Order: sequence, then structure tokens, then C-alpha cells
Amino acid sequence: MEGELDVSGSKNASLPIIAATILNKGTTVIQNVPEIRDVKMMCSILESLGCKITKEEGTLIVDAKSIINSEIPDDLMHEMRSSVIIAGALLGRLHECKFTYPGGCEIGSRPINLHLEGFKQLGVGIDEANGFIKCECEKLIGTEIVLDFPSVGATENIMLASCLAEGTTYIKNVAREPEIRNLQDFLNAMGANVAGAGSNTIVIKGVKTLHDAEFSIIPDRIEAGTYLCMAAATKGDVKLNHVNAEHLSSVIHKLKQMNCKIGFSKNSIYLKVPRELIGTNIKTMPYPGFPTDMQSQFVTLLTLARGTSIVVENIFENRYKYVNELIKMGANITIEGKAAIIQGVPKLSPANLEAKELRGGAALIMAALTAEGESKVTGIEYVERGYENLVKKLTIVGAKIQKA
Repeated sequence: MEGELDVSGSKNASLPIIAATILNKGTTVIQNVPEIRDVKMMCSILESLGCKITKEEGTLIVDAKSIINSEIPDDLMHEMRSSVIIAGALLGRLHECKFTYPGGCEIGSRPINLHLEGFKQLGVGIDEANGFIKCECEKLIGTEIVLDFPSVGATENIMLASCLAEGTTYIKNVAREPEIRNLQDFLNAMGANVAGAGSNTIVIKGVKTLHDAEFSIIPDRIEAGTYLCMAAATKGDVKLNHVNAEHLSSVIHKLKQMNCKIGFSKNSIYLKVPRELIGTNIKTMPYPGFPTDMQSQFVTLLTLARGTSIVVENIFENRYKYVNELIKMGANITIEGKAAIIQGVPKLSPANLEAKELRGGAALIMAALTAEGESKVTGIEYVERGYENLVKKLTIVGAKIQKA
């Protein structure tokens, strides 16, 4: 891979921000929104609730004046886990919502008990019966909420529910991801009073109403990290534009440990790979630790690095489903509980591969790019959930890839 690529807007920032537009009884303009399946599904949910959505090349215009429904469609809940974020926005706007348990990629247990417990502490009554969860209250009352784990989704959902609550809400042990800060900035652009994103505690002072706003989504740090890994795996030389290097510090640190040469200019990152990659050890952790969403890409990269590497997955227990596909290509990987033990090999061989989830699917495409010969990857619909124009972008930097 050689050349330049523009990084798209963040998937993980776009989804909660699109959900948050429900809180404004008016029109909101969101820029730098990626054209991906998850965004399309989130827009479909909003339209089912009564929103009117206009799309204009990376820009979404959401008219949420008339919300006619408080039930999230069952089929869309099963398609995408992030759809649960709509619940907090509906509670803030209507004080009620109904939904089923969310679906998404099968990478392990991701219970929503932290979301529901947060809602309860805000004064929401919750009734679970026949596979549905019904939430309702007369009003939301600010309180102190301490999360048992710094869950991104629970942090976002409680933030959305609290913006129009009476009084002040303190959310402690929160997720600190850049996407949380982006959501805070968007809510404040609409007139909310939110502070503390990026720290251990977020403080939300309830306001009576929100107003129209125009806002831009941050660059997608996981997309950027994925392309850096693909360039490293193919011994490439690439420049990524529209990227925030600060959001990628843990990824960049590991790439440097693996012998990659990395440089920076304003909103850009350069990567060049010497002849040999060197193995390293990785543990996934909540931000600012190493992101679980980059684990599969690095395991794939480490299969081509000299020596033995150990990767420990601390977030999701089923995130090694792609490993058997890599082994079909000649990778030397052993899974022991949370750990993947990787012995580097000189090269991978082409094979027919099946993607079963988003990031693992991207990792398999990456592996196929390094193999001498033709590989076929099925299950590409998972990858399209989070990567905008993947085939087109990879073609720009010299990859021989096409969608069947």
C-alpha cells in the first residue's frame, strides 16, 4: 500500500450524536458523517420514530420536531447494538421508550444492565416482560451514578437521558473515549450543560430545552488505525489525512515498538515500514489504553512479525473468532483463555475466508492483502457496518481488491 487516504468521520461518534438529535425539537445539521451501514440503520430508526432526515454528501439534516413513536423497531434493535442509545434520548424527550435487547456483532456478552441501572437511578421505572424492555417516568431527576465498569454505551445513554432532567447528574467511573468528548461538545452546541468528558466524572446540569445546532463529527480513530496496520502488513508507505494522532497514541506506540517509522504533520500521519516487523505484547483496556477494536488487526499484523507476541483481550470474551481463519492461511496462533500467543511466520497463504464480525472482518481483508495469490472474504456486510468505501480507498493506495 502506497499513497494518501482521507479518514472518514467516526462511526462510534456518529451513532450517539445522531441519536441525540431527538432531544432537540427542531432541526440539527451534522457534518462529516460516514456513509456506512450502521449510520443508515440509525437513520432508519429515527425515521420510524417520526424524524425527517435529509442526506447531502457527508451531511445529515435531522428534523425531530414531530416524534410520533417511542418504540424502537425490533428488527433494527437486533441488527445493531448501538441502537440502544436511542433509549436515553427518548427518555429525555418523551419520558418513555420500549425496545428489545440489542444485537450486533457476536463478540461476547455485552449486557445493558449498566444502562438500565443508570435509568433507574434517574427515576425511570423499568418493566421487562416477553422479551421487551419498557421504560417510563413522570420526570427525570438528577442524581449521582457510579458505573461498575467504564462502559461507553452506558456513559452515552445516561448522558442523553440526563440533559433535560431536573437538577444535576454526576456520572462517575465513566468511559473516557474521544467519542464521549465529541458527544459532550455536540450536546453543549444544542444548549445542554455538560462538563467533564475525558475525565473520571461527567457533570450534567439539566436544562429545560435544547435548540438547533450545526456540528462536525471527529475523524474515525479505528479506521485510521486499521489503515496503518494494513500499510504495515503490506510493507507500505502511506499518509493518512483528516486524522487526530492524539486519539491514536496507544496504537502508534505499539506500531513504533514493531519497528514502524511514523511521522506527523497537521491532521496527518505518515507510516513507513522497514524490511522487518518485530513482535510485541498488547493488552486491551478502556481508553486511553489499547482499544479492543484494534485487537484483531494487530493480531493479524503480529503473525507477520519476528518472534513471539502475546495479546490479551480484556474487554470481550469472544473476540478471537477470526483466528481460525488466519490459521487456515498459515498463521501460528494459540488461544489460551483471554490470551492469543502468536509465533511470527514469514508469510500467509491465500484462502477462502469468512468474516463474522466488523473488526475481525477488516483483519481478514488485511491478511488477504498480504497473501501471494487470490483470497475471497465473505461476510463483507459486517465490515461495511464501520468502514466507508473500504474497497475504493484500498484501491487508491494500490491494493488489488474488488467487491463481487
